[in-house]
Amino acid sequence: MEREGVIAPDGNHDASRDASGEANRDRDGNRDGNRDRIVAAAARLLSDGGPDAVSTRAVSSAAGVQPPTIYRLFGDKQGLLDAVVAYGFAEYVSSKTAEEPSDDPVEDLRAGWDQHIGLGLANPALYSLMYGGHRPGVSSPAAVTAFDMLGRLIRRIAEAGRLAIPEERAAALVHAAGCGTTFTLIATPEDRRDPELSRTAREAAIAAITTDAPAAAEPGPVAAAVTLRAALPRTDALTAAERGLLREWLDRIADSAR
Repeated sequence: MEREGVIAPDGNHDASRDASGEANRDRDGNRDGNRDRIVAAAARLLSDGGPDAVSTRAVSSAAGVQPPTIYRLFGDKQGLLDAVVAYGFAEYVSSKTAEEPSDDPVEDLRAGWDQHIGLGLANPALYSLMYGGHRPGVSSPAAVTAFDMLGRLIRRIAEAGRLAIPEERAAALVHAAGCGTTFTLIATPEDRRDPELSRTAREAAIAAITTDAPAAAEPGPVAAAVTLRAALPRTDALTAAERGLLREWLDRIADSAR
């Protein structure tokens, strides 16, 4: 995060630093591995002691850099925490064996749910910062990436004709249920956790958003509307205004069953 007139820890602008000099120092810092070293050190501190442990002094000491380097590379503590969350989430995703999507998108959603819960239980500090450490209405970049992944799973279910409610609501419901379940498990002492809680919540969420059979096998206006709604972005036969109007109509049909 480069900025002209970088703000020092005391909140004052250092007028002696021009933009070109600052950019050169940032490039030098990145070449020396300062950024990666700082993020890795902050990630260790987060894992060991939570967000409060990620202070500028502690991170600079652990990474072997001067505090101004952190402000120069990340702007402020929130910028550093965002980088740590993105790093931790990327590490988690890369640690999972890459799997091709199966023929059953609902089963893939089950697997995605289990991975989400696994992330929270394996990395509670990272998860809490990822989903609960931001001000209301603002999500961390990693949380946005994770929600986009969920949205793609929901889209596949809709395209298969098995989504019973509009995509946005389905994604929001699964997200809310998954986060709530994860935070509940994190807050419960390990020896008191209900081993069936996650599975029960997962199946309840899936039952609320899916149909038992594809629309082709069990025709009906609601399933057809949801399926067509999922395919709308792939058509260029309509203008943007026409797509918006059709989307509104399809959402209304999809909602009529409830």
